[in-house]
Amino acid sequence: MHAYKLSQVDKERDMHLQAWLNYQVTATKESGKKQVPVFKSFKEFYNYERNLKEIESHMNETNKLSDDLRRKAQIAKRLNGRR
Repeated sequence: MHAYKLSQVDKERDMHLQAWLNYQVTATKESGKKQVPVFKSFKEFYNYERNLKEIESHMNETNKLSDDLRRKAQIAKRLNGRR
């Protein structure tokens, strides 16, 4: 029951986030005497490519760490095998 309630809170958060994004995408600002959109394109609103690059760079850092840990594990295995 606890897990179900937590998942409901997550769904509610997603709904509120969607409502907030709907508001943001329709936001306008004054330019002289007329209202113009704050975001001129979807890419200004959400930069998909930048987010993918951030994830890729994070994964590369994780893989580097994993490679380092693998190397250390191999060294430890060799040292333990000599005893």
